[in-house]
Amino acid sequence: MSTLPAAYARGVFELHHLTAVEQLDWLRRGEVSPRELATHYLARIERLDPELGAFAVVDADAALGRADAVAALPRALALWGLPLADKALVARAGRVSGFGSRAFAGYVPEESDELVAVVDDAGSVSLGSTAAPEFGFPSYTEPLAGRPARNPYDPRLGAGGSSGGAAVAVAAGLLPVAPGSDGGGSIRIPAAATGLVGLKPSRGRVPASSGFGGLAGLVQAGPLARTVADAGLLLDALAAPAGARPSWATLPPDEGGDGPFLAAATRGEGRFQLAVSYDSPWSAAYELSIDPAARAAVDLALAELDALGHGLEELRMPEEPGYAPAFRAVWQGGAATLPLGEEQLALVEPLTRWLVERGRALDARTLGEALAWLAGFERRTIARFAPFDAVVTPALALTPRPVGWYEPEDGEENFAQQVRYTPFTSFANVAGLPAITLPVSMTDDGLPMGVQLVGRPGGERTLLALGAQLERRLGWQRRHPPAWAA
Repeated sequence: MSTLPAAYARGVFELHHLTAVEQLDWLRRGEVSPRELATHYLARIERLDPELGAFAVVDADAALGRADAVAALPRALALWGLPLADKALVARAGRVSGFGSRAFAGYVPEESDELVAVVDDAGSVSLGSTAAPEFGFPSYTEPLAGRPARNPYDPRLGAGGSSGGAAVAVAAGLLPVAPGSDGGGSIRIPAAATGLVGLKPSRGRVPASSGFGGLAGLVQAGPLARTVADAGLLLDALAAPAGARPSWATLPPDEGGDGPFLAAATRGEGRFQLAVSYDSPWSAAYELSIDPAARAAVDLALAELDALGHGLEELRMPEEPGYAPAFRAVWQGGAATLPLGEEQLALVEPLTRWLVERGRALDARTLGEALAWLAGFERRTIARFAPFDAVVTPALALTPRPVGWYEPEDGEENFAQQVRYTPFTSFANVAGLPAITLPVSMTDDGLPMGVQLVGRPGGERTLLALGAQLERRLGWQRRHPPAWAA
């Protein structure tokens, strides 16, 4: 029998109290059926999501039909019978996929994105789609086309973005685990804001993604989970098999690509050389400050890592004055590729319109120079990080922001606010490095605060091992928002 939470002893145990790994074990041993588990989560979504805004679409009939179909498939499938949901930016054939935008209201794609096939082939059961901001550009999830994704620790606060709905769903126990996508922090930001583990894999580790891939290879799909082992479980299902494509990320030279990620996340073995850095490449262009709660989270993580016997030193990174203009140009250039005509452009939000118009005004030379600059930044960053198995940074510079905090009309100021909130995440996308956020602490007000660990190319197993070690010492898997027990 799986290890059950303390709630079981009090007679209030429910299926969502199990971790995703435990739920999969129960499914495979026949203690619960795919239909029963899907029904449990659909009932929770119906009861709790009206306040939380985690879901853009709930498709109960299709989910139950899929659960029945999965019951006839081999139980050895990586996610057999486990409920998931697609991020709203991911197109699933036959389901409304508005991409968080009024410009695509009611759009029903005829073909699915590759990521849908990956999770379906693994045996999962899609319950619907989780909320995302318009086309995934903002680092918060408050789309005008839908409801804001509210932080289950305090619904007055936002959940971050762009995988905000996925984070709310997992944190509140509306899903056991969820896939997200991350082009500048979009998995790690909402994971940190809602007390979850969020993992952005190395560039190329997960070849499948949504149809909005952007430029410079910034976007990667990855897991949001309550535990490190749950993150490893989902990453195993998403990742390409070793050697599936010629990429250092799918067959890392330092690790040989041996063994599943879940094994590394479960064993939590190893002693590593670590560094800590509070430097951000955005600091040359924006005035940044780090909230004391963010520093306290890093201090706690470092104390625990030191007690575990890891090597620790400080890493100072030089200013990178070219980073902000280059990243902005590529972000705007990616927005310029959106299939928006004049009528649709009139329906998008001010931030999106600002990004699209700036992007379409870029000349090819400016965009080419920006891409070249970021490629150089990638090489420099990998070289600076090379002496370390992982580099520790704050996950966020500030505590979770209130719903409505971001400037709605001024694209320039809105972008600046996002940088001030999360100046430590985007550089890992530019450098193609794996990065994980871990919910190490809670503020005096009862809000989760996390740290980020950035690894070497292909170093996901090291990040998962470190995460497992910290999880054992800090026990964040036992901390949940009020909705989780409801």
